[in-house]
Amino acid sequence: MDNATTLLLSALGGIILLLYLVMRLRLHAFVALLTVSLIVGLTTGMDLDAILQSVQDGMGGTLGFVATVVGLGAMFGKMLEVSGGVDRLASTLLDRFGENRSQWAMGVTGFLVAIPVFLDVAFIILVPLVYALTRRTGRSLLYYGIPLLAGLAVTHSFIPPTPGPIAVAELIGADLGYVILFGAMAGLPAMVIAGPLFGRYIAKHIDARIPEYMELPKSEIDSTGLPSFKLILSIILLPLVLIVLNTVSGAVLADDNPLVATLAFVGHPFVALTLATLLSFVFLGTRRGMSRENVMEVATKALEPAGIIILVTGAGGVFKQMLIDSGVGDVMGQLMADSALPPILLAFLISTAVRVVQGSATVAMITAAGLMAPLISTLGLEGPVLGLIVIAIASGATVLSHVNDSGFWLVNRYFGLTEAQTLKSWTVMETLIGLVGLAAALIIGLFV
Repeated sequence: MDNATTLLLSALGGIILLLYLVMRLRLHAFVALLTVSLIVGLTTGMDLDAILQSVQDGMGGTLGFVATVVGLGAMFGKMLEVSGGVDRLASTLLDRFGENRSQWAMGVTGFLVAIPVFLDVAFIILVPLVYALTRRTGRSLLYYGIPLLAGLAVTHSFIPPTPGPIAVAELIGADLGYVILFGAMAGLPAMVIAGPLFGRYIAKHIDARIPEYMELPKSEIDSTGLPSFKLILSIILLPLVLIVLNTVSGAVLADDNPLVATLAFVGHPFVALTLATLLSFVFLGTRRGMSRENVMEVATKALEPAGIIILVTGAGGVFKQMLIDSGVGDVMGQLMADSALPPILLAFLISTAVRVVQGSATVAMITAAGLMAPLISTLGLEGPVLGLIVIAIASGATVLSHVNDSGFWLVNRYFGLTEAQTLKSWTVMETLIGLVGLAAALIIGLFV
């Protein structure tokens, strides 16, 4: 057996072992990824010292960026949640759109809220709105719930600073400005098709009602004392605009233009998110009567779920580094480079395969990014196409959510659906988002 075959079998065995540890033994993804990385290093014949160095390089190289961005984003999102900013966004958009277009209001609300707030948290905060609209109009919960979920899911998958696209962008070296730009271009049509349009269709076939076991929340949002809509929208959009301006200025202005250096600094994710987080501490915290101690407590609490995501992403960086340092990456990169499939489609298919088998979108995205990194290096891919590969990986990690995904059961219980009904509604919605995202990435890829 030649060396290339040994390396490929080690990588394949590592992926199978990873899926077994996560799915069957229910081992935490962080520990599973580290364990598999060490085993891949050993089976490929790496020196013991080199294996340990790869672990350190992979973890440190990844977390230097990801930990900062995800941590800041989590604190920013938590301030938006506790200040009532989420309620203000939702109530204002519902008022502006009107009851007849409330589907669109729910979709736009989800799209905006999930930029700084984790999907499951945002859904739990906003589901009382869905209940209230259903009681008012008598329509199926899915008529309003699917657009909300589509907006949340699209942003959660496609637009930083949500953790998934941040992690993938760092692992493959993509510019976040391109990821945000292409994520919005792919995400908006995905939200429209999988949200209001599909929601209207599925609501005719599944008449979902508020489950008896759910405590009925208040029917209206009390907007007294909530922060202003303009303030909330401005703080959410500020880091995105700065990051995109940084990317665009680098592409259209001369390198010696002083504006390029300025925008490169303020538009770096570290600076842009730090500014947004500080503004949220002041305008959503201390200016609204919170003590500095309260603000600190909120910020600290926000880092609890972020810490898990950061560690799993770091372990994904270790897996990627081990593939590269062991030589597996070169062999795999050449093998995939010889494939007739375009890199964007290949990234989607790898991510989809892992997603369907083990359920976690985060693990699917990180695994796919680790496997795509050698191909990207082999082909010398750079610039905008890397942003499109991030969208393709995110799209693959979104499709076909089923019983091994926690999101499936969250929707199942809050909407009182059977498993079959959840497959027909939530799973189809997620799949539509992923397919539209892939189609958009392929189309954009023709012009970049």
